[in-house]
Amino acid sequence: MAKTKGVINTILLLLFLLHPEYINSQILKDSVTVNLIKRDIDCIYNGKNREAEALTKKVQQAFPGHPVVYLLKGMKIYWENYPLLPTSPARASFEESLRRCLELSDKKQNHDEAEYLLANLCSRGFLLLFYTDNNLNLEVFPLVSGTYQRIMAAFKYTSVSSDFYYFTGIFNYYREVYPEVYPVYKPLAILFPRGSRIEGVKQLREAARNSIMLKGEALIFLSEVFANYESNFEQAIFYSRVLHELYPGNMAYEEEYIKNLLLTKQYDKAEKIILAHGELISNSFFNGEYTVFKGILSEKKYNDYKKAKELYTEGAKELSLFGNYGKEFSSFAYYGLSRISYGENDKHFGKLYRKKGDELADFKKNNFD
Repeated sequence: MAKTKGVINTILLLLFLLHPEYINSQILKDSVTVNLIKRDIDCIYNGKNREAEALTKKVQQAFPGHPVVYLLKGMKIYWENYPLLPTSPARASFEESLRRCLELSDKKQNHDEAEYLLANLCSRGFLLLFYTDNNLNLEVFPLVSGTYQRIMAAFKYTSVSSDFYYFTGIFNYYREVYPEVYPVYKPLAILFPRGSRIEGVKQLREAARNSIMLKGEALIFLSEVFANYESNFEQAIFYSRVLHELYPGNMAYEEEYIKNLLLTKQYDKAEKIILAHGELISNSFFNGEYTVFKGILSEKKYNDYKKAKELYTEGAKELSLFGNYGKEFSSFAYYGLSRISYGENDKHFGKLYRKKGDELADFKKNNFD
């Protein structure tokens, strides 16, 4: 999954809407279809695309024309083509599916309001996530209009399901923490109700334990919160490990776990997972990330600085093709190249690589120094 910063933090609030159980009262009465949707979501997140497609077709047969069908299609396209880029051939079908979901849910906004409100916000969330991750700001602004009111309207449904604790937890946590970390946002923060850092974590943990469909979203967020804001890597490792075990086929979640292992110098555990993939990963984005992982192992575990330098250079080059998606791991590579350069008494390149790493990193303290 992409890292949280700026407007993306707002978008992440919307991801709680993946839970289909309350999308439509008719579906609620059909336990067979509810179970199909649950299995479909699991397949989507685990990369089982054929199975997911077959399950979506069964949902469509049971409820033709329902917004959730197009939501499932859009989610599958997003994860099947991750990271989804503006130049991706799948972009058109991704946008078409989620725009169709928006259209259908808007028409039904006053009928079963909670159900269609969730479908509407979920589609907005995925579209905005795609647009912001790719700096498509002209596409962002039209969607943002009207989204805030819908988010606020969702608060009255928090007692419906534990899944909604994900939404309230993120709001409570970020409302207090984000302005502290980024003071430039303090004037904006006063426009919103006060939150609670402690209550936010408590609610996110509740979502991670008891939600039906939002375990993945809650777990990845808790992992990043504890690593990036709380500097509590024991908790970060715990949540990222649970996430990896829940969705072993999801490489974005796997790399979160490996990253936390490496940050805490658990090199043997990290290396075992990395080597299980073999020499080359077919997805060039993940191949770039895992190349950087191998560079960290070469530098930190084996003290093979020549090999590490090659791997860092190769990984950064491969990740440069993926824009914002590749920034975090590219920063790891440049920080590594900086350390090696300083170790070789090359202060010029040491300073140059360090500057480049700082430009790319959102959380500069987690740099493997």
